[in-house]
Parts: sequence; structure tokens; C-alpha cells
Amino acid sequence: MNTRLALRSGLAGLVLAFAAAASVAIPAQAHEGHKKDKEQAKDPAQAVADYPVDYCVVSGDKLEDGDMGPPINYTYKQDGKPDRLVRLCCKGCVKDFNKDPEKFLKMIDDAAAAKAKGEKPAAPAAQGHGKHH
Repeated sequence: MNTRLALRSGLAGLVLAFAAAASVAIPAQAHEGHKKDKEQAKDPAQAVADYPVDYCVVSGDKLEDGDMGPPINYTYKQDGKPDRLVRLCCKGCVKDFNKDPEKFLKMIDDAAAAKAKGEKPAAPAAQGHGKHH
């Protein structure tokens, strides 16, 4: 009887030891990951305010007060890279954007670089809405 009790106590002690170690290690790791995500996340309102162009990179139309209604704030996601805000004039432009995202992201990046240098971003080429409007 004493042997059974000692064995159960020993197993219970091991289980408690592992549980205690896991409860200390796991939240610390989870907390670090959460902290990292928070550092990368940007306030959506601030991201819109910091957006470097005031036109749709697909159509060239104005974003605010344009003919297409309120702009679409599209989040472009790509594996291994941070999410990107892309502001477009309409849902149809989202589809066209996704056909060649690198082309349009380069336009946004070039405008951001010009803005950072104190230069005015280049005016958009008039592309129109083509087939999707």
C-alpha cells in the first residue's frame, strides 16, 4: 500500500513539475509573439493618413470625393512580408490590382520615397476603369 501511494505521489509530483514549468515558459513565449505583432501592427487610421498618394494606383482616379464613391482600403497580404494598405477607388480596381500587385506596390513605394524627400509624388497616368466599371 505504501508503495502504491509513493508511486502515485511521485507521478503526481512529476506532472505538477512539468505543468509548472510549462505555465512559466509558454506565456512568456506567447507574450513575446504578441508584443512583436503589436509592434508591426499600425493604427489603421494612421496608415490611411500616412498613405502617400491621393489617387487610385490602378485607375488614376481621385480617392476622396471621386466619382466612384468612398475609397476601398484593401489589405494586400503576401507570405513572409508585412501586410500592406492599398487604397483603391472601387472594388473593380481590387481585382485589377491583384493581376500585377508588384507594379502597383512599386508606384506606392516610389510615391512614399518622393514624399519622404519632400518632393511631390508623380501624377498618375490616366488609366481609367476599362472593363470593370
